Amino acid sequence: MTGPLSIQRLPRAFDQSLGDDARAAVSGITSEQGGLIAGAAGSSPYLKNLIDHENDWLASALQHPDDALADVLQAARMLPPDQLKPGLRLAKRRMALLTALADLAGAWPLEKVTAALTDFGALAADVAAKAEIANLIRRGKLPGMGPDDVETAAGMIILAMGKMGAYELNYSSDIDLIVLFDETRFDPDDFYEARQGMVRATRNFCATLSDKTADGYVFRTDLRLRPDPAVTPVCMAAEAAERYYESLGRTWERAAYIKARPCAGDIAAGQRFLDTLHPFVWRRHLDFAAIQDAHDMRLRIRENKGTGGALTIPGHDMKLGQGGIREIEFFTQTRQLIAGGRDPDLRVRGSVPGLAALAEKGWVPQDVADKLTDHYRAHRVVEHRIQMVHDAQTHKVPQSPDGMERVACLMGIDVDELTRDLTYRLTEVHELTEGFFAPGSSTRAPVGEVDFDQNVLARWTTYPALRSQRGARIFERLKPELLSRLAKTAQPDEALRALDGFLSGLPAGVQLFSLFEANPHLIDLLIDIVGTSHALAAHLSRNASVFDAVIGGSFFSDWPGQATLQADLDQALSEEADYESQLDLARRWCKEWHFRVGVHHLRGLIDGEQAGQQYAQLASAVIAAILPRVSEQFARKHGPAPGRGATVLGMGSLGAGRINSQSDLDMIVIYDPLDQDMSEGPRPLATRTYYARFTQALITALSAPMSQGRLYEVDMRLRPSGNQGPVATSWASFTNYQQNEAWVWEHLALTRARVIAGDEGLAEDIAAFRTTLLSQPRDHQRALREVAEMRARLAAAKSPAGIWDAKNGPGRMMDIELMAETGALLSGVVQRDVHSGLDGAVAAGLLDVAQAQTLKDCYDLCWSVQCAARLLSGKVIEADKVGEGGSAFLCRATGFEQVEQLQSALQDNYSTAAGIIGGVIRDEDDGAV
Repeated sequence: MTGPLSIQRLPRAFDQSLGDDARAAVSGITSEQGGLIAGAAGSSPYLKNLIDHENDWLASALQHPDDALADVLQAARMLPPDQLKPGLRLAKRRMALLTALADLAGAWPLEKVTAALTDFGALAADVAAKAEIANLIRRGKLPGMGPDDVETAAGMIILAMGKMGAYELNYSSDIDLIVLFDETRFDPDDFYEARQGMVRATRNFCATLSDKTADGYVFRTDLRLRPDPAVTPVCMAAEAAERYYESLGRTWERAAYIKARPCAGDIAAGQRFLDTLHPFVWRRHLDFAAIQDAHDMRLRIRENKGTGGALTIPGHDMKLGQGGIREIEFFTQTRQLIAGGRDPDLRVRGSVPGLAALAEKGWVPQDVADKLTDHYRAHRVVEHRIQMVHDAQTHKVPQSPDGMERVACLMGIDVDELTRDLTYRLTEVHELTEGFFAPGSSTRAPVGEVDFDQNVLARWTTYPALRSQRGARIFERLKPELLSRLAKTAQPDEALRALDGFLSGLPAGVQLFSLFEANPHLIDLLIDIVGTSHALAAHLSRNASVFDAVIGGSFFSDWPGQATLQADLDQALSEEADYESQLDLARRWCKEWHFRVGVHHLRGLIDGEQAGQQYAQLASAVIAAILPRVSEQFARKHGPAPGRGATVLGMGSLGAGRINSQSDLDMIVIYDPLDQDMSEGPRPLATRTYYARFTQALITALSAPMSQGRLYEVDMRLRPSGNQGPVATSWASFTNYQQNEAWVWEHLALTRARVIAGDEGLAEDIAAFRTTLLSQPRDHQRALREVAEMRARLAAAKSPAGIWDAKNGPGRMMDIELMAETGALLSGVVQRDVHSGLDGAVAAGLLDVAQAQTLKDCYDLCWSVQCAARLLSGKVIEADKVGEGGSAFLCRATGFEQVEQLQSALQDNYSTAAGIIGGVIRDEDDGAV
């Protein structure tokens, strides 16, 4: 049992005689309680009336307010149908009186007051709705339903919206509801009869709550937030509502559903419905276009409600007016809509919790969140005092002096203090929020003196991204800023052409242009990218949503490492409901991280070696996270994988842990069925067929084009017997082949092999086998003859495409890699990188230390050029076509001041490296040393 109401403050009586009358009517109370009653009744005619009606109950309620609240709710829950209307109205009177006195006394904080009102609203809706459903079932008007279905209201879903959904119901509030029904509870042939019954029940239970009788009313109900209320029934099928939101839902409806929750009727069905709306409410990309939508809505409200203009306190609308409650709610909800699709922690219903979550994640400065939270609570207190006077659903400060005095009395202050405080708070809220929705034009920089090519500017309006009115309108606001940034580049005309190419490739523009408008600093990054890297700019045109990652706050942080990446992707995939959604999410996620590596490399935050390692770790994390999802999906049809399952063996650059931005993934799939010859599932398969189809499914998961593109191209040609062999190799076949049938080139490839994902035990066995195989003694002369043959075949098959082709040709990357693999094989080196392999060549007597170091330096330069070139153009570059930005990046990435110096150094390196390698690996006709 709780103690007496804790009185922290007291209201003043506007009319002392009325206050004294109310105090005298209640016996058995303390002096402080008497002062509370007198102050409340003396300033509020409505509360005076409630005290007169409930004077016998009030004394005990003040002694144990929490118990009294629980008793009111319990009594309402147990009301028989014939006592529902008077019983709920009695409960409402007592709830209104108790919450008002607890609020005025400062005994209950705002959140407890609004939660008590909200809980009663949900209970009243639930009791009234189920009474109507029970009546329909008794009369046989809900086909297929029986008495046991009353507990779930026969599938009726009552969603609390707005303040009721967020437990923020105000003192004299309407309750905003959306009423649906679960059509799957009924036979399709009974749908129309069921809908008719549900519509009747909805009208009747709303009337039970809102009709005024001699005992008053319970709640005014508002059903207008449902889909297209002018033409839809008051209760509609959940499936029809879902179709509406998927095809016609607007931003304000998305914002409304932030606070939505099932509050009555069939709670489980209500939650299932809200779950289906997650993609509608929470967009996967950062939705900065919501800012304009919210701003337009604010302007319409101001125009329709007449709440614009200069700030004056008498008559000011605390909800819709300048600096009011709705401004804080719009600010919070719009920020949630922007980022909540990417961060589930932001999907909270209340305004105060929403601000706290946004501040914690860095979307709102902490001091701004603190100020808006304080002002929100203060605004709600004033709103409650206004409504307590006459139980009127109003949010306007009274215009009359007496009205202002009554509100001030209920707050225990004078009118001057109330006016000063409201002026300060409303002004600061307006200042804190207005810039977010309508940033001033002063932030837009002038274009400057550059005379841009008007033909280029003129054709922008013909591009797909600018064909919609909205996209064109946002871009026009953005255009001065873009041109201003272009004017500051070293070659403005060149940068303009690059930007033109980017814009021409954009399929849509509203979201991206909104992102830039809200985050102008991103324009510098865009100009940097389009002016430097054609490949990265083209990637951006197709995948503009990767800019979302830049806003997240950690884009320029240190690389997290493969384990963290894999854990992050695993967590994200686990939250997706179906396989296709998982694959699409993996593509979005991978593209953002891939973009991050490219930007870091472009900006000089990492060098080519680090970029290569990060690209490889990213690919490895993706494979490791995707593999179990493919396994789960495949097992649904064909049963779990026989034996120990499969592992993915990374080969080539992937195995060596260094790939570039355009690399394919060289892979081998190895499986161990143990003694199982069939899978066990709905459609069992022979083991070999099982793993062959499983491997194809894995390749498809990685490389198939989907709505979010593809992850990687996959190359399986390094598997035993190449394209003639099975796509998946059994553990027994793999070991036998490597020991008895493999060519020297296949053992060379094994020097770079690394297990990427799969069964841990099998992975350990593969690693141990590889180490043993590489440590076996070999005939150096025979090995060198075969390597020489291989080198000759490579030279014949892939001629260099010019000086900037750092990969193919004598003395270039593949040639040095072949030398390193040879050294690793002949010396038993288990490390996979080129430097370790060249050290192995020294140990095997193929190279001296100086030669090995020269080849290392040559390889490092080749890799830097290769990695930079792939980022610049996606292929072998032509130095005279990469532009000034591209040339500067090439020099920065390789440590040279001028492209000509780099070109000369490359030529010298190729010759030197080719001479060293040729001295060790000569054509077969010359023999081998």
